[in-house]
Amino acid sequence: MTSASPLRIGVLGAAAIARNFIAGVAPSKTVKVVAVASRERAKAEAFAKETGLAQAFGSYDAMLADPAIDAVYNPLPNTLHAHWSIRAAEAGKHVLCEKPLATTEADAIAMFAAARKHKIHLVEAYPYRAQPQTRKLAELVAANAIGKIQLIRSSFGVQFTDPTNIRLKPDVGGGALFDAGSYAVSLVRLVAGRRPVRASAVAQWTATGVDNTVAATLEFDGGMMAQISCSFATGYHRHALISGDTGTIETTYLNHPPLGGPPVVRIKRGIMVGDPVETIEVAGTNGFLAEAESFRDLVLHGPSHWTGATPEESVDIAATLEAILASARSGKTVAVTPAP
Repeated sequence: MTSASPLRIGVLGAAAIARNFIAGVAPSKTVKVVAVASRERAKAEAFAKETGLAQAFGSYDAMLADPAIDAVYNPLPNTLHAHWSIRAAEAGKHVLCEKPLATTEADAIAMFAAARKHKIHLVEAYPYRAQPQTRKLAELVAANAIGKIQLIRSSFGVQFTDPTNIRLKPDVGGGALFDAGSYAVSLVRLVAGRRPVRASAVAQWTATGVDNTVAATLEFDGGMMAQISCSFATGYHRHALISGDTGTIETTYLNHPPLGGPPVVRIKRGIMVGDPVETIEVAGTNGFLAEAESFRDLVLHGPSHWTGATPEESVDIAATLEAILASARSGKTVAVTPAP
């Protein structure tokens, strides 16, 4: 690939989210989704026809072997993220992997080790990270706009009730925590700048053993705390409150504004109830489009051009999710493993 050519992406699997990704990226002049692979060729061909892709492959390996594919988008079930991202790295393909990158910290570490070994870029897909709304949040935190961060609260709820939905299947890493909760945890990691040291969580479970609602408290060195909640049993909500010792910031950290609300960040530069709140309006775009174009910039120009989670952040997110789930299952506070 050259600076004048588009990044050619192949999709692993015919997941429902892949349709939205392909549609979102379609307007791009720098990224082109060109192929899909499925374990069933007929399914791949039907998906390609439906989404307007030029090629369909009857196996993941066949697509990975094609030199015309520069990179892959991996929206496979959560438990397959590590295996097929590593296989893609071994084939020399850059990887944009859906969140959560992995269901364990060990898998995340192995994935990045494979990426380094084979000299490809692997990143975790969080469309909200490519949004000006999130970049403004990060800018304010970095500028110490609300002083020393003391408490972060991050929540995300969206209702799913169909038992055939992959998000509700325990054998493929389903559950609210790995889906909506991964967003809440990633927002905390973005603001905190480090992984927590302890997690305490409670959960409500479906009859099949999938976490349907999770609430967790995260403790950090230095005294900062965070609370995250996620649910498949509530109406849609997505909100974060960052509280410092001189003010507060609120954001909805949206994937595709204005879908879900206007892309604004609200900041109170003061500690009193009557202090004024400033609403900062920013641009909004399709998050898949912004993310994919940032991914291409990463491939061409290096990590400083990527707007999403760094490898260190993604490993920390995986470790935090793992500790939260262990705490919810055991009913005990769980130590988060120290950063590698």
